[in-house]
Amino acid sequence: MHKKVTAAKSDETIAPLYSSRALNTAVPKYRVPVRGVAPSVAYQLVHDELMLDGNARMNLATFVTTWMEPEAQQLMSDTFEKNMIDKDEYPQTAELENRCVNMLADLWHAPSDGHAIGTSTVGSSEACMLGGMALKWQWKQRMKKAGKPTDKPNMVMGINVQVCWEKFCRYWEIEPRFVPMEEGRYHLTAEEAVKLCDENTIGVVGILGSTFDGSYEPIEAISKALDRFQQETGIDIPMHVDAASGGFIAPFIQPDIVWDFRLPRVKSINTSGHKYGLVYPGLGWVVWRDEEDLPKELIFNVNYLGGQMPTFALNFSRPGNQVIAQYYNLLRLGKEGYQKIQQNCQDTALYLSSKIAELGPFELISKGNDAPVFAFKLKDDVKHFTVFDLSERLRDRGWLVPAYTFPENLEHIAVLRLVVKENFSRDLAELLLADIKRHLEWFEQHPVESSAKKKKQMFHH
Repeated sequence: MHKKVTAAKSDETIAPLYSSRALNTAVPKYRVPVRGVAPSVAYQLVHDELMLDGNARMNLATFVTTWMEPEAQQLMSDTFEKNMIDKDEYPQTAELENRCVNMLADLWHAPSDGHAIGTSTVGSSEACMLGGMALKWQWKQRMKKAGKPTDKPNMVMGINVQVCWEKFCRYWEIEPRFVPMEEGRYHLTAEEAVKLCDENTIGVVGILGSTFDGSYEPIEAISKALDRFQQETGIDIPMHVDAASGGFIAPFIQPDIVWDFRLPRVKSINTSGHKYGLVYPGLGWVVWRDEEDLPKELIFNVNYLGGQMPTFALNFSRPGNQVIAQYYNLLRLGKEGYQKIQQNCQDTALYLSSKIAELGPFELISKGNDAPVFAFKLKDDVKHFTVFDLSERLRDRGWLVPAYTFPENLEHIAVLRLVVKENFSRDLAELLLADIKRHLEWFEQHPVESSAKKKKQMFHH
């Protein structure tokens, strides 16, 4: 007689991974399960679902870093548990943050001499909020000193700004004065900026690397126009430069462009460490020109982590490993390394944009000669497909290329945009070109009906 085999009490002790009970039933989605599962099972469940995400390395929509060296990844893994705010417990992590702030201040020609005023943030959105708040507080102090009301602040910027600036104006009750786009002008210019300025303007925001097409706004020209405005009106309007992308590009491959603290009117600058700073998300930086440009009312001191610590970020607890990774990159690459990487990105962007222009149906909005980012649209006589159709078809091999319309006033312009990052090699650029050509041939054989035509047919039916 054969002995009857009894089931083990714990399914996980003998069951192959995919025959365990947790993988034979629906996964809990919206309620915490009563019983947990083995670590290997939990890992596999989450890992398998994440296979449905796109491949980050092929995401040409995002400005965010999608590759880092193994040594940098190891450093980040080693320091996940370090809380950036706890400077008393992790003084060396705080020191690395201070070094990064000073290195950036030096790159941007701040007159700080090793005593720069700035901080790391979760990303450029938080950094922009901090820069904007400082401008508002400084404006309020000026107005109160002059005996004038402080209930109607405004901020001047191009309509192409990142959404964080719209959030800032709404959250802090500031009137946003957007300069609209026009045919052939896709960002803020000096002339248009000054038209919207008055004594209630807390500052003008200039963008070094527009998210719409990668172009740099003429920061120096805007600053000079504000100089003339002050001579004519007596109104002194400061600037903040949103260099989320360009702050880690221009100093290395476009050093002759004057956009930073070389302009006395520029009071604060932000950048994204997790974009062309080459660090995984999320990490931003904001640096002020001088100590007097960050109002003391925005600085808080806490002692309940041990020791007196000033803090002027919006967030409190956050991981320190991104800051550590930023210092690793600055140390590892140096100016020469950053220059090589950013120049290679720009060379690839210029190559790719020129080849796309040669294909026939496309017209370049930008070429990638500012930030290594460019946008292109269909020529007016191309009717058998749209940029949205091409964006959708490029997903068949994993390419994520965004298609979108421009803001108010140019909503009829729809574009595709490509962001070239460190890990996007010339070989990958050739493969992308081949896929675009393949889809263009498909559209020739299978023209896509326009949305207007489809709607008309639906209406008649």
